[in-house]
Amino acid sequence: MATMMPLNPKPFLNGLTGKPVMVKLKWGMEYKGYLVSVDGYMNLQLANTEEYQDGSMTGNLGEVLISTCMTSTTMVYNYSF
Repeated sequence: MATMMPLNPKPFLNGLTGKPVMVKLKWGMEYKGYLVSVDGYMNLQLANTEEYQDGSMTGNLGEVLISTCMTSTTMVYNYSF
């Protein structure tokens, strides 16, 4: 069985800056884009962002700010377009 090691989220997110990521919110919406920046509250700024719902793209949003304080669960994945 593989052992899971805890990971400090701030350095992890900072390491993803400039890379394609997918952010999944608790109510099911997903945003795919390039991580531009992360602030001290772990709010995420994405560029070239696409919105997906139920696996289907619903639109191109361009630059977005995702406020993580408004969500109870935010998952960020390193993602290849």
